[in-house]
Amino acid sequence: MPNAFNFSASPFDCLSADEQALVRASVDIAYYPEGAVVLDVGDAPQHLFVVIKGFVTQADGDEVLATYGPEDTFDGRALVSGRASSRFVVTEELVAYQLARTTVKELIARNTAFGALLFSDLGHKLSTLAQRAEQHEAQSLMLARVDQAFLRPAHVVDAGTDIVSVVRLFQQQRTTSVLVSGLPGGREGLGIFSNTTLQRAILDGRPLAQITVGELASHPLITVRASDQLGDAMALLLRVRVHRLAVLGDDGRVLGILEALDLFSFLANQSHLITVHIEQARDLDGLADAAAQVTRLIAALHHSGTRVALMAQLVQQLNARLFERAWQMIAPPALLANSCLFVMGSEGRGEQLLKTDQDNGLVLRDGYAPPPGLQALCDRFSDTLTRFGYPECPGGIMVRNAAWRGTQAQWGERIRAWLHEPGGEQLMQLAIFLDAHAVAGDPQLLAPLRRQALDGGSNDALVARFALAIDAFGNPGGWWNRLLGLHDDAPINLKKAGIFPIVHGVRSLALAQRIAATSTAERLAALTEAGVLDAQIGQELLQSLHFLMQLRLQAGLAELQTQRAVTGQVDPTRLRSLERDLLKDALSVVKRFKVVLHQRLRLDAA
Repeated sequence: MPNAFNFSASPFDCLSADEQALVRASVDIAYYPEGAVVLDVGDAPQHLFVVIKGFVTQADGDEVLATYGPEDTFDGRALVSGRASSRFVVTEELVAYQLARTTVKELIARNTAFGALLFSDLGHKLSTLAQRAEQHEAQSLMLARVDQAFLRPAHVVDAGTDIVSVVRLFQQQRTTSVLVSGLPGGREGLGIFSNTTLQRAILDGRPLAQITVGELASHPLITVRASDQLGDAMALLLRVRVHRLAVLGDDGRVLGILEALDLFSFLANQSHLITVHIEQARDLDGLADAAAQVTRLIAALHHSGTRVALMAQLVQQLNARLFERAWQMIAPPALLANSCLFVMGSEGRGEQLLKTDQDNGLVLRDGYAPPPGLQALCDRFSDTLTRFGYPECPGGIMVRNAAWRGTQAQWGERIRAWLHEPGGEQLMQLAIFLDAHAVAGDPQLLAPLRRQALDGGSNDALVARFALAIDAFGNPGGWWNRLLGLHDDAPINLKKAGIFPIVHGVRSLALAQRIAATSTAERLAALTEAGVLDAQIGQELLQSLHFLMQLRLQAGLAELQTQRAVTGQVDPTRLRSLERDLLKDALSVVKRFKVVLHQRLRLDAA
């Protein structure tokens, strides 16, 4: 019997051969009929239970906290604390391994990973999982330190040095940039002069020997720390659109220059090539080729172990540039200068991974007369995004829909209508608009409209009605039961079960506090800083969101690989035991957050 113990299930999959032998020598089998109480509140447990067959429900009073099925383990926390704080009842006749308390304590003492996975909270479990996967993740070069890549020597010249002397230095040192000290005009710190800036010097018209490098040096210097991850350095390069970064040591001194080509050669992935493809595209066909590469990049990053938050950040930046270039190719210059194209939803929050429905809108400057063919231009843009792989929004939240474009004054009237007549449709539109993020044109046209929505939407009654949508997808007991197979084997919609309640709950609290940030991570940070949320629950919510996004991405990539439509659903029976364990923890965090929201925003009275 002990030889049949499954050591591939969490938390036993981290045990050494000697530790596995200890388990085999100490484990026994127990049987409990349906309705039996395995542990009650206040009991001092003597065993750790590992389910072989059947189901056990953990309850606090009338509330079901969790349900455990085959290969699940309970109750590690009670075993360590010495007292059960919940009631564990058999809901389907149970056959389980019993591992003696003394053996469990010895395993915890000998193996810290086992202890963390057994009874820690979600954050510690995810951290421990990351540590256990260290060898695999080391292969993910996105996680390497900046100073592991090739750094070019940093040559520093005085701002009074003439351009000809700098070019000689370029040739002698085989470099393409110099750092510049003593900048004129009261500019503090170093600047940078590169071969790209040299073109401006040549076009200046004066003899190069009469132009000082300080006149044309770029400032401020864009920097990263040597200890930063290369993935973050890549995201910075894409965001600020520069070709090199100065690398600083712990003491703030410049250690060297990280060039974009060196970075991307080290990472050996396609993100830089996609960016270059987008920039160099001459027409929409060229952009379509670049758009097709984004999903392949995400699959490669996922398989290499890149963290979800960084992948989402890269996708947001690539998509923003893709949409901007497409709009520039479609819209005439006057329309570009007098409008702001913006995206919303997961794209606006920077939380999109695989391509989802279009959510975008257009603000026109008051007093500007748009071209007669504006509808045709907007239709062409929406059709172009569909061609790029972004499906049309079923609700019509796209620039081709006149309801999602208009002048500043027209948008102001819409926002007032959302705030003063807050029915279900209006609140939905308000929620979508609060995530708006400018991608092309003049972003200053959008900023005051978002502020109007935040200022007008922060009254208690509206926020309560706004936040009620967290309960829009029914009784959470349904997905708890589906998760453990008590009712049927239907897959879980991760967006409905966990992602949306987190995102919208945080968005609701941010609205109440007039927090302008659009991403859930930034909103959580601001809410924690303001004391609205406890730091621990803020961290748990962010970890849960990222874990659910990761599971959703994993399932979506599997669907794409088999040429099925991406549904956003996950089949619990296909998850590893540790993934099911973490999913339970994440959904438990969602349940607790809903309770906090109901109490904090008085949703039951709304």
